[in-house]
Amino acid sequence: MAVQLEKLSDPGWAWAAYEPDGERPWTLTQAGHLYRRAAFGANWGQLQRALSDGPQQTVDTLLRPQADVEAFNAAHDEYETSATSVNDLRAWWLRRMIQTPHPLLEKMTLFWHSYFATSGAEVKDARLMGQHIQLLRSQALGSFKALLKGISRDPAVLIWLDSDANRKALPNENFVRPLMETFTIGPGRSTEKDIQEASRAFSGWFVLRGKLRYIPREHDDGIKHILGREGNFTSDDVMQILLEQPATPQRLVRKLYRWLICETQEPDAILIAPLAESFAKDYDVLRLTETMLRSNLFFSSAAYRRRIKCPVEFAIGIVKGLEGMVSTTQLAQDLAGLGQNLYYPPTVEGWAGAYHWVNSATMTGRYNLASALLQGSGPYDDKLNPWVVSEKYGRSTPESAAQLLLGLFLQGDLDPAVCETLLKTARVEADDSNECLRRFAHAVVTLPEFNLA
Repeated sequence: MAVQLEKLSDPGWAWAAYEPDGERPWTLTQAGHLYRRAAFGANWGQLQRALSDGPQQTVDTLLRPQADVEAFNAAHDEYETSATSVNDLRAWWLRRMIQTPHPLLEKMTLFWHSYFATSGAEVKDARLMGQHIQLLRSQALGSFKALLKGISRDPAVLIWLDSDANRKALPNENFVRPLMETFTIGPGRSTEKDIQEASRAFSGWFVLRGKLRYIPREHDDGIKHILGREGNFTSDDVMQILLEQPATPQRLVRKLYRWLICETQEPDAILIAPLAESFAKDYDVLRLTETMLRSNLFFSSAAYRRRIKCPVEFAIGIVKGLEGMVSTTQLAQDLAGLGQNLYYPPTVEGWAGAYHWVNSATMTGRYNLASALLQGSGPYDDKLNPWVVSEKYGRSTPESAAQLLLGLFLQGDLDPAVCETLLKTARVEADDSNECLRRFAHAVVTLPEFNLA
């Protein structure tokens, strides 16, 4: 994965499609990297298929799976509409993440859940929160322009931001401020006057008994001055003005760069410029995501293990790898204890991520969650069995099973001394193999390397 530093900063090379060669071959390590970023990890069969298919075909599969995604989502949408609490919704979403034939869609829905952070703590309505996540999913790989308009009309968002009433006589700034400072151009690029004037353009919109309503007599149809423009602007006009600001596509590209490529180092302006320019033309999220996932930069050392897994990625990576299904109601509770309570982002800024996921309490929590998932009893029962998975792929001895787990969870990319120490634990008598392999799997998924995406 090593490349010369000057290439990493060259947009032409960085965003060109990766083509394996003698210096940068397509390996199990690269396949695992792709599945960690574009999905929630992979099982052994998926990794082997990716190794055979090569990078571009594997990216094709992740971007546009051949499975009937619409039927799968329709069924799960129906399940979620029957949820009576937001806690039920958390469990259903985790189940969807584990079972989905389109993991990239759920991965991007999770991204937007933090970007347009909206919490059930204030909304207190499972139906509205379910509709909110469905909105995010509908455009997670679609149009950011359509998503932004949907967000501006989303009752859950307006209630969360205390912007469920916007009267002509008393314009409400509570939605417009994050619209400008968080969702589009970013902080410091608008004045208080811009925010005040834009809030007038959004007047007339209300959430009444959980439904969005527009009351024409409450709309201020006077002239407004916003970001240097003058006119009888409506809410749609304001959003178009914000989308036309160069800062908006630049901010979005940087956010997605942190999610898909690297969160440890901010990209240079020259590096993101061509992506931002392209994105600004139509705000096509799929095309931007595809460019990043296919790129030389994505498959370089500058991106490899340069993100800390969020708790959801950590847990589902274990479940997906061992090809099981666990109680997602219990899992949602445990993930909340690790700092990622789905449907309850902490602030309008979402989850801070990166090093904020890591402290002594959360790392102990990850250790304990991995133990609970793998121990074969307790709240997760015996739903994840490393030995069953190993035998499925023809690994019937303790050491060969351990080798498979190293390939499955780390693609074998581990310091040789650490690897040899771990393998020693697998060299036991056959009658101890099941319990020993569980301990071995736990040792692997609690290594620092597994906590990195």
